[in-house]
Amino acid sequence: MKITAKGMYAGLCALVLTGTIAVAQADARVVVHEETERDYVLDHRYNHDHYYPPQGYVVRALPPSPYFVRWQGGAYYLHDGAWYRPYHSHYIVVTPPVGLFVPALPRFYTTIWVSGAPYYYADDVYYAWRPAQHGYVVVDPPADESMVSTAPTTDDIYVYPKDGQSPQQEATDRYECHRWASDQTGFDPTRPEGGVASNDVTEKRGDYHRAITACLDGRGYSVT
Repeated sequence: MKITAKGMYAGLCALVLTGTIAVAQADARVVVHEETERDYVLDHRYNHDHYYPPQGYVVRALPPSPYFVRWQGGAYYLHDGAWYRPYHSHYIVVTPPVGLFVPALPRFYTTIWVSGAPYYYADDVYYAWRPAQHGYVVVDPPADESMVSTAPTTDDIYVYPKDGQSPQQEATDRYECHRWASDQTGFDPTRPEGGVASNDVTEKRGDYHRAITACLDGRGYSVT
């Protein structure tokens, strides 16, 4: 069968038109919102108590001044704790992938403690500090919610920053000093009876207190 130039042109036009219609139909199925806080949902986990657009929420344009992250070839945008990705000609609210790096936490976050380690939470996303990268990465949620606390588990000590340390730096210092004191003394207040024999608890707890106090004092904190 002979195909003329005119026939080829008509066929190409039909393909282009079909593709255009398919994209238009796909966009027509997208529920696009003009982003307003009345559509937001309250995140009450860990008493975080902040409102976010729900997952799957689609907007025509990004909020002002989002932070841009390129991750494994994809574009992600962070604004006030909510993450967006391009979706057709719009943007959709998503959960960021584990491992994604950001240099700073969202403006609103809640510090939680899992087995003595600080994590940072906002909008169903968990972040952890990575000293080597001088920033934070998205991590998996804690496997056991019962192990999560919103207060540090350093066995009833009170720590005050003397040198203007940020809350993130304080949390990091407390965890690192906790791990060091636990390694030095064998006592871990995050475990039942500190993980030592019952008749050693009092002595080992005292050793742990002295060790963590010395560590935090050396990092510029007052400990009581």
